[in-house]
Amino acid sequence: MSALRAALPRAALYTGGFLGPFGGSVVVSMLPEMGADLGVTAATAATSVTAYLGVFAAAMLFSGTLGARWGRARTVRLAYLAYAVVSVAAALAPTLTVLLGARMLQGAANAFTTPLLLAALASLTPQNRLGRALGLFGALQAAGLTFAPLVGGLAAEIDWRWAFVVLAAAALALACIGLPGTVDDDTTSEPARLRDALRPRIVRIGIVALLGWGAIGGLNFLLAFRAEDVFALTPSERGALLTVLGFAGILTARRVGILVDRIGARRTVLIGSFAGAVLVVTVGTVTNLTIVAVAWFLAGVASQCVLVGVNAAVLGDPGANRGGAVSVVQAFRFGGGAFAPLALTPVYSADPTAAFLVPAVLLAVVTPLAIPASPRSDSSDKDGVRSS
Repeated sequence: MSALRAALPRAALYTGGFLGPFGGSVVVSMLPEMGADLGVTAATAATSVTAYLGVFAAAMLFSGTLGARWGRARTVRLAYLAYAVVSVAAALAPTLTVLLGARMLQGAANAFTTPLLLAALASLTPQNRLGRALGLFGALQAAGLTFAPLVGGLAAEIDWRWAFVVLAAAALALACIGLPGTVDDDTTSEPARLRDALRPRIVRIGIVALLGWGAIGGLNFLLAFRAEDVFALTPSERGALLTVLGFAGILTARRVGILVDRIGARRTVLIGSFAGAVLVVTVGTVTNLTIVAVAWFLAGVASQCVLVGVNAAVLGDPGANRGGAVSVVQAFRFGGGAFAPLALTPVYSADPTAAFLVPAVLLAVVTPLAIPASPRSDSSDKDGVRSS
């Protein structure tokens, strides 16, 4: 029994990685039902996605720093409790305005869990195994993104509001379990400062995170457009095609983490960037559906190379305010996902091929320039993982 009690907080740490993206995406497949119940169109109900992700990305610019000041374990527990309360508010929302307010508060609460969970994971994991741990965390995040539409769709068959009840129950359970008691052991008497998290090195890693998500995984909406325009797929067929990327993350993120431990974060990021650029071009130009599906699966692997590598690079950085730094990088990442539709939808309307070529070129050209060399101490030559 004591072993189980000791293992539960660590398991909860990883489960938190699942809850964040799951909560953000669970509404995607139930927008028509939400809209009909609240007296708006499905397109208007889709603003509930933007409400969540926009606040989520913005709040993460400073949430990691505040969480480091207040204590990671306490902050995460309170954030889960807040998430549970506002999820109940979303389940009971009588109007779209109330629902949007609840979704914004959900995004804000989530911003005080995801980066702090990553920082806590780094504090509990030996440097030479950090990539593996981050890979498992990334696999659970991919699982959250992949299974959220399925659970949302099942809930909508009964009543879409039950999806938020499930979120509330999960957040409450995680709040009760808490995190391992040692996650705050590496904090110092010096208060965490935002400027330590906004160092040029961290901003450069953030730019890579923005491209790693916005220029690969964030292009799922473009693939949905192309699946309808070129391949005439039905909605369910399009959904099946889009989930391929998420399943790739589930299956390979941990192996990507092992790769990070072996060859370093920077090299892994570069492999993912160059491979991702080629695969995005393939997805946007090839007219064979089987090849497109395979390329999209491999793009999921490439995306994990960038994102797990980025997390390892920032968490392996020896600078102050590590929690704030990973928070800033995650803000860039999800900001890239939020910005991609705004930037590329007009491009697709003008030239569908160019909409895939532009992010591919940015990914291949900007990433090698932006990703910093690893900080080095002693004789280690691993990029951002073994150095400290």
